[in-house]
Amino acid sequence: MEAKELIESGKTALGIELGSTRIKAVLTDFDGNVLAVGFHDWENSLVDGIWTYSLDEIHTGCRSCYTSLRKAVEEKYGVVPKTYGAMGISAMMHGYMAFDGEGTLLAPFQTWRNSNTEQAADRLTELFNFNIPLRWTIAHLYQCMLDGEEHVKNVDFVTTLDSYIHRVLTGEKVTGIGDAAGIFPIDSKALDYDGEMIAKFDRLVAEAGYSWKVEDVLPKVMVAGEEAGRLTAEGAAFLDESGNLEPGIPFCPPEGDAGTGMVATNSVAPRTGNVSAGTSTFAMIVLEEKLKKLYREIDMVTTPTGFPVAMSHANNGTSDLNAWVNLFGEFAELIGHKVDMGELFGTLYTNTLNGDADCGGLLAYGYLSGEGITHINEGRPLFARTPNAKFNLANFMRAHLYTSLGAVKLGIDILLKEEDVKVDKLYGHGGFFKTKGVGQRYLAAAAGAPVTVMETAGEGGPWGMALLAAYLVDGKKYGRLEDFLEKRVFAGKEGDTIAPTEEEIRGFEAFTERYSAGLPVERAAVDSMKW
Repeated sequence: MEAKELIESGKTALGIELGSTRIKAVLTDFDGNVLAVGFHDWENSLVDGIWTYSLDEIHTGCRSCYTSLRKAVEEKYGVVPKTYGAMGISAMMHGYMAFDGEGTLLAPFQTWRNSNTEQAADRLTELFNFNIPLRWTIAHLYQCMLDGEEHVKNVDFVTTLDSYIHRVLTGEKVTGIGDAAGIFPIDSKALDYDGEMIAKFDRLVAEAGYSWKVEDVLPKVMVAGEEAGRLTAEGAAFLDESGNLEPGIPFCPPEGDAGTGMVATNSVAPRTGNVSAGTSTFAMIVLEEKLKKLYREIDMVTTPTGFPVAMSHANNGTSDLNAWVNLFGEFAELIGHKVDMGELFGTLYTNTLNGDADCGGLLAYGYLSGEGITHINEGRPLFARTPNAKFNLANFMRAHLYTSLGAVKLGIDILLKEEDVKVDKLYGHGGFFKTKGVGQRYLAAAAGAPVTVMETAGEGGPWGMALLAAYLVDGKKYGRLEDFLEKRVFAGKEGDTIAPTEEEIRGFEAFTERYSAGLPVERAAVDSMKW
């Protein structure tokens, strides 16, 4: 069929992902070919020490994004979309959204960026003998319990952003297993929350005097390929302000951005891995077996089908880097040379290839928020250099590109060097890789291994979410999710692969040594810069 016919007949898949700086919708056919995209840009706010988005911003953003997609379809194909073969919602993982029995939000939404849960995360890690990162939903819930917050006694539903929007659209309190793995530890054999750990947490709940049980307030766990509800009339009216969207569309389980990143890079089978680099940066490797020991720097999550995944997750990625690029754009405009921002990013990124492999001795930390991997609980963006460092534009920008991978590399080193984890394929995706051959080359140097970027990598998580929706309605005939991706979506698509040189590897290792040695400077900045 032609694209117009596919859209009119509903033989399409729609994925919507609420990212940190952009809500994006991607419409595909069942082969994964992109038909149209929609956008809504937004930013989190720091309110009373909490990184958050208001419910109004969330609702408005979802509608605006869908309207953008609908208009794009109308302009490109001359048809108004009324239905889809399947839909799916994804969003930034982790965080805390707590509701009472009436569906009222009990406390401000806390995003993954918040690191105010150290006490809870430490206690739960010891109790479970399993790493509980500061940003995980259960750490937020337990911290609220420890702090004696009044709203906790009224909790009826505790969830993440994608699961919340899924409930708004379908009425179902569920989430995908990959997203659930950032809520509470998962038993990959049972494909559910870990039963022993649930029992241990319920004892904490009972000791605190609350009447609810944790398994009753968390979303139900589902896996890729299962139907997770259908669009209700209320959900259709919520999403499509034009009133054209019809109810009844099946939904796949909602997922976190880690899971959709795995799907978008064909990294859901053991010995595959990917690095998503944008506002936050995380590396994920699908394991053949469990790690030998617990690491506070490594999260254990899952693929959308439940395979165990080791994740090195850095809260901070390219935000401070973007701020510097914007500063150069402001300067250009000031001297009468207004430039296209895409061109500016590309020019500055490409010029870094003229810099030194170790960035000439420069050092930067793009810590807008706390960083769990380096155990720093607040952020202070920082640039530093010694008097004899090679301070030029190429090295300056290269240092900020390197530091966007700095924290996540520490986790990668644990997996590859200490645990001897095997990786056959490593993929990169996200805005960091948009300028061809730059970010990809630096990730290859950081990992000491070839990195592949697919042509589809720029569509990222929402495209991965659309693929999960397509798998629900037209992909299970191929068998497992990894078979659908390998045989149908990625068949014949090799991507562009870059292998690092020895000089590049040595250069990034030198920068990493400097990065590790300079962490006391970053901690001192947190301690002293209190204004």
